[in-house]
Amino acid sequence: MASGFFAILDDIAALMDDVAVASKVATQKTAGILGDDLAVNAEKATGFLSSRELPVLWAITKGSFINKLIIIPIVFALNVLLPVAITVILILGGFYLAYEGVEKIIEFLFHRPKKGHEVIEEKEEEGADAEKTKIKSAVTTDFILSLEIVILALSTVLDKSLTIQIITVAIVAVLATVGVYGIVALIVRMDDAGFSLIKRAKDKGFFAALGNVLVKALPIIIKVLAVVGTIALLLVSGNIFLHKIEYLHHMLPGLHDTLRELCAGIVAGLLAVAVITSGKKLITLVKGS
Repeated sequence: MASGFFAILDDIAALMDDVAVASKVATQKTAGILGDDLAVNAEKATGFLSSRELPVLWAITKGSFINKLIIIPIVFALNVLLPVAITVILILGGFYLAYEGVEKIIEFLFHRPKKGHEVIEEKEEEGADAEKTKIKSAVTTDFILSLEIVILALSTVLDKSLTIQIITVAIVAVLATVGVYGIVALIVRMDDAGFSLIKRAKDKGFFAALGNVLVKALPIIIKVLAVVGTIALLLVSGNIFLHKIEYLHHMLPGLHDTLRELCAGIVAGLLAVAVITSGKKLITLVKGS
């Protein structure tokens, strides 16, 4: 009886060793997409009133967990029943990410900046609806990025048993959500931490100086993240196209992979913007007639 019990413990220990090794490999392979995920979501989680930052971030985090609970069983099922569907879903998701990235660039280049009173009036009109819209957009983008993370994690353990596959993918999914949104929470609360340090140090000494650095650094970090997040959207989408569409995989071999991904993302984004804009105008015309 005792020998049987210890044999079970040995099996569990061996399983955990295999899972630990597989999780390490999967995490390393998804590190790039996790960095993109951080940049994109940090940019999307900012721009709210200080009192709403953490509630909004918590809402996005819950949405991210729900996304992964939906994605993991679907990806495992499709991997067994219809592997080609995963590629199709990834490509469609790539177009969505490219659309978001190019739309941000068009907004920056061609739309005039709003004046102070216009922003205030817009905020008053939108209120909670604007917050819900931004949360929905962030959760939708997270869904595409989570799909990429789960598929990449699964691809590293396809030669392992189903048990190891499930545990490894689940661990990577949890680490991705907790790690990314934990860092985002630290970023968006930098200014509050800085004000607290200044207040406690009575505006004197090292901690007061550190507090001032944190307060002044936050707007710069947010602007940098906005740029990095946009580039990340285009790179992730471009990576999907180049690796999942055989014809594109061999195009422009002389260019660096990063430049090829960026170009592919921009072209796909421009196509998506053209199609969606035309579709909206067509719907407006139909409704008007």
